[in-house]
Amino acid sequence: MDLFSLSWTALRTAVAELADEDFARPSGCTGWLVRDLVCHLIIDAQDVLITLVTPAETEPTRDAVTYWDILEVPAADDPLDALIVRLASAYEEPWLLKFHLDDVGSAAGRAAELADPAVRVGTRDEVLTAGDHLLAYVLEWTLHHLDLIAHLPDAAEPPAEGLARSRELLEKIAGAEFPSSFTDRDALLIGTGRRAPAEAEKAELGDLAAKLPLVLG
Repeated sequence: MDLFSLSWTALRTAVAELADEDFARPSGCTGWLVRDLVCHLIIDAQDVLITLVTPAETEPTRDAVTYWDILEVPAADDPLDALIVRLASAYEEPWLLKFHLDDVGSAAGRAAELADPAVRVGTRDEVLTAGDHLLAYVLEWTLHHLDLIAHLPDAAEPPAEGLARSRELLEKIAGAEFPSSFTDRDALLIGTGRRAPAEAEKAELGDLAAKLPLVLG
C-alpha cells in the first residue's frame, strides 16, 4: 500500500511540475502526446476509485501478476485510446489537465490509504484483493512515469523502490528474470517494448528475447 502511494505521488508530482509546453511533447506511449498520457492517468485514477468501492464476495480470480493479460500485438484502433486523445485535446489548457488529475488523483490516493488490502474487489469481470489491485497499479504508475519523462531529460525519475518492485512483477509475468546487468529502468523499457535492446543486450537476454516485448493489457 505504501509503495502504491509512493509511486502515485511521484507521478502526480512529475505532472504538476511540467511546463505548459511539455504537454505538446511526445510521450513514451506510441501515438500519444504528454497531454494524452495525463488524460489517461485521470481515467486510471477513476478506475482505482471505482474498483475500491466495488466489493466482491467470491474468491479472487487474479492477483497482481495475473491481473495483466499479455497481448499478441498492441490493440489497434482501440476506441478508448481514440477517446482519450479527443478528450485530452478538449481540455485546451494544460492547467485544466493538471487540476483534474490532482483532484481525482488525490481522491484515489486517499482511497488507497484507507483501503483494507485483504478486501476483495471486482474489476474487468475479475476478482482480486484490494492489495493486489493496488500493487498491479505500481507497475502501471512506474511504466507511465517512464512514458511521461521519455522526452523530458530533466524530469524526475520514478522512485527506485517502484522501479525495483515493477521489475519483479514484470519478471513474474514473463516467467523469467532479466540479466542482472540490466538496470531496473532498462529491464522495464526493454521488457515492455518501450526500447529495443542493443545487440549486446539481446545476447544477454538469451531465450527471454523471444518472449519480448511483453505487451500488457
